[in-house]
Amino acid sequence: MRFGGAGYLGLAALLACERPAARKTASADAGTSAPATDSLVLGDTTGVAVWFTLARTATGADGNKCVERGLEIRRGSRRVKVPLLYTGTPPVFLNDSTMRAILWIHCQPGDAYLVNLRTGYPVRDLGSNGS
Repeated sequence: MRFGGAGYLGLAALLACERPAARKTASADAGTSAPATDSLVLGDTTGVAVWFTLARTATGADGNKCVERGLEIRRGSRRVKVPLLYTGTPPVFLNDSTMRAILWIHCQPGDAYLVNLRTGYPVRDLGSNGS
């Protein structure tokens, strides 16, 4: 197949138009992606360790961005994810079976949850106002 000068010119124009959009998308994605590195957040002498694992970028009401992190409880080779609880602050051990974590939504701390260290199951802390 043979292209005339206009065919090459049209193809070059089409490629030139596509390239800036691709760069813009890549840079926007790079600027808003959350870190995916696991980070040790809490540990005790019995071998229980709590890690930040999942990450999501959130936007507050004021337009500022933050990273909210998911939690995982590790004991030896066992890993238990804490479902549906993203936070912006480290949890706190309450005793050998429970930790307290604050749910974050849109970069704002909300309700406190009591999390079972064996099952990972969170239950809203009715005796707390989230602070």
